[in-house]
Amino acid sequence: MRSGRKVNAEVPNSSTQALERAVVALLRPLVRLVLKRGMAFGQFAELLKRAYVEAAEEDFTVPGRKLTISRVAVLTGLTRKEASRLMQEEPAVSESQARRRVNRAARVVSAWAVDESFRDSEGNPLELPFDEPSGEGPSFSRLVALHGADVPPRAVLDELMRVGAVARREDGRIHLVERAYIPAGDEAAKLDILGTDAADLIASIEHNLEPDVAERYFQRKVAYDNLPADYLPALRALLADRGQQLLEALNDDMARHDRDLGAVTSDAPRRRAMIGIYYFEDEVDDEA
Repeated sequence: MRSGRKVNAEVPNSSTQALERAVVALLRPLVRLVLKRGMAFGQFAELLKRAYVEAAEEDFTVPGRKLTISRVAVLTGLTRKEASRLMQEEPAVSESQARRRVNRAARVVSAWAVDESFRDSEGNPLELPFDEPSGEGPSFSRLVALHGADVPPRAVLDELMRVGAVARREDGRIHLVERAYIPAGDEAAKLDILGTDAADLIASIEHNLEPDVAERYFQRKVAYDNLPADYLPALRALLADRGQQLLEALNDDMARHDRDLGAVTSDAPRRRAMIGIYYFEDEVDDEA
């Protein structure tokens, strides 16, 4: 028989309240984004239900036991009817599909920036012909053949041109506009990145919240709330310079160890790693 003080389950504890505050803070910019694009609550709520069911299916299975509709309903708080319907639906685009679409283009751009065969003597990405007659010199087709995951070179070029990542010179040579995959001209591609990058950041924070993890992931930021507005252009320029240098150095090192890009023969299990840098600014309400 247990003894001790009886706790009222209806009274939220401090951790529950902190989680609720964090969720509201997390959802507000997301809700602002979807409202700007005309998504009403009903559609958002349906997507949230789907996310609950997919999380239950992927992350809360019991080894050796089939995940039942009843268990999904209990885990999520949805009715059995809703759980059954959502479990039978095929998601329009899964996170992994969106990630593959982003990674396919990003891999070619990354390889162009780090592969010595496609850089000049100063380390800058070469301007490439689409094909090279001998088939041995640097060309866009050869770049894609080496690093494009069996995607046709023309399809990769069309995708990179569509999002503004590359441009074609008058002589037909292909120029890398940015040394990173930045889909400036395509909102759908930007939204794919929103989903994958924000998911990685939240997953990293979730990992660090676990009490018994052996090693915490690196998660840092620096913030000040009384900066003069006319200083911020210089801060953004400093980040664009130093941040890009850091990312390129990390990219070079990771590329040397990637078994698709480098001459690595390790039999260690496959892992995915992501490092991101972001910047934000807003106005401060002195009366708030």
